[in-house]
Formats: sequence, C-alpha cells, structure tokens
Amino acid sequence: MSNSIFIDTLKGVKRERPPVWFMRQAGRVLPSYLELRKQHSFRELMLNPELAAEVTLLPVNDLGVDAAILFSDILIIPEALGMDLKFTDKGPIFDNPLQDARNQLSSLKADSSKLEHVYKALDIIKKQKPEDVALIGFCGAPFTTFCYMVEGNSANHNFSNAIKLFYNDPKLSTQILEIITELSIEYATTQTEHGIDVFQLFETHAGLIPSEMYIERIMPFVNRITNAVRSKNTPVIFFPKGLGIGLAHINYDVADFVGIDWQYSLPEARALCDNKVGVQGNLDPRILAIDNKEILEAELEKYKTFGQQNHNWIFNTGHGLSPDNKLENVKFVVDWVKKTNWNRD
Repeated sequence: MSNSIFIDTLKGVKRERPPVWFMRQAGRVLPSYLELRKQHSFRELMLNPELAAEVTLLPVNDLGVDAAILFSDILIIPEALGMDLKFTDKGPIFDNPLQDARNQLSSLKADSSKLEHVYKALDIIKKQKPEDVALIGFCGAPFTTFCYMVEGNSANHNFSNAIKLFYNDPKLSTQILEIITELSIEYATTQTEHGIDVFQLFETHAGLIPSEMYIERIMPFVNRITNAVRSKNTPVIFFPKGLGIGLAHINYDVADFVGIDWQYSLPEARALCDNKVGVQGNLDPRILAIDNKEILEAELEKYKTFGQQNHNWIFNTGHGLSPDNKLENVKFVVDWVKKTNWNRD
C-alpha cells in the first residue's frame, strides 16, 4: 500500500474508498483559474511551463482531488504536425483544416520541439505536487484528433466533413490516422519519461461512428498508443465517450481502466467490460449546475453499492466539467466521496 489512494486503486490494491478527480477540473469552474485568465490567454497558460504547472495543481489545492491532470489541450498534436491553431471564445479553430486532405497530406510533418513545453511543465509539477497526489498525462485519441483536423473547429458537433472523408476515402483516412498515431506514441511515451503516474487517452467522439466500425478501423490505432505507454510500466485509462455496446471489446489488452460516460450505468458497463479492466466515471456533470444539494446527494447515494462491491473504480464525471458547474457542488462531491463509509471490510 502506498500513500496515494489513486495509485493503489490503479494497481488493484483495496482501499477504504474510491479515489476522486474530474475531467476538465483545472478550468473555468475554479475562481483561481479565472483570476489567472484575467492576466493570461489560454495559450499563454498552456505554453508557459510554470503557468501550466500552476493551473494543473489548482484543483488539488482548491478541491482536494486525488489526482492532478496536466493542463494542456488535445490539439497540440495537430499543431506539432504543422497545422495553424487558434484558441478563440468559440473554441479552437484551424486556419488550414484538411478540407483537401489528399493534397495537404504531405504538409503534415512532425516537429517534436513544439511539445517540449509540456515536458518542462511535467518536470515542474512533479517537483511541486503533494506526494499523495497522482499525476495524469494525456493526449487525444486518433479518431477525435482526426475529426478536429478535418473539420477545422467544433462548431459542427456532428463533424460532417470529417465523417464524410472517413466514409468516402478509408485509405486516405487511415494515412492521416497513422500520422496522428505515430506522433501521439512519441508524445505519450515521452510523458512517461517525465514522471506521469498514469496516462489517459481521450476519445471524446467515439460515438460519431457505429461501434463495430470503431472497433474495426480505430481500435488498432488505440491499441498501439496504449501498448506503447504500458510498455513503459505506466497504466492507461481509455475514455471512449459514446462507444456504447462497444465497451464489450475493451479488455485488458487495451487498457488498465476504461472511462464510462453517463449514458451507461456503471453496473451495465461493468458487466460489459473485461473484469480485469477497472472502470472510471460516470456522474453526469450537468447535475453539478443545480441549486438543490439534496437532489445532488441523492444522485451520489446511488453509487454506494457499486463502490462497496467494486474496488477497481475511480470516481469521476462522465465527461468534463463545464463553466456552469457550481464550485460548491464540485467541492461537495469530493467531500462526499471522502467522508462516505463505503463499507469495504
């Protein structure tokens, strides 16, 4: 047993409670983050290693979570491939999306120097974080990254141009996915060399295509990334939002833990996944915007039986926190997880 409940849970060590953290926890739900945003742009916070480290650790200090996740963005991979990226009030926008992908393919050339700021931030975080807090590294999974690179922005949540290319030209799509995967492997494994305790692969848009198609055409790329990270003795959490019944294909060959979105109940997901694979999730983050604590607590109470019976479970939301989530609700959840008697004899 270590002094980190998060790391112990990843290793299968039975602890008195589940660890707790949130996706997008280092962001606009925190007043301390909003204060920094008055002085610095999102890009400045992300690219400056000292500032990125500071933001990464804000939720540890402000919320009391058991893990800190690197403050960065999944789209630095396409930026490192030579695509011009802007962060705007309407979200990230590429000046040169792959609308004419066949003729643009040759322009995608990896420049690893554009990732160095991340490694410097990890070095700082590792020195500054409390010993009992785990450090999570991450990157976007290949299909989600592909969708943004082709569409150019997230205004169209259906990513119609990306899906059209994916269906219309499988060979070209595979070439793009290959380029993304190669740099993602380098990026992920280098994060392990800079001290991360666990790596999360974010497939935010797995639900855009049929699950059987995802398993056939995308999962081989996912496996290459997760296997590369695990070969460095670093556990992996894979979060395939919207994969649905495809969770049945997430076995221990894919990842150590799988993130579950709120569309599936945890018992259903547990029954679908390989028993060797731990689960993470899956509180609907939208409930964190409500005013009634009694309703929130009643929703949390539903997790007690699952938490008692499943020791390889990490408490989290089923997607990232959003600006309308109330800070007091997020704190309430963390305190509730820590104070609840989970009856794990």
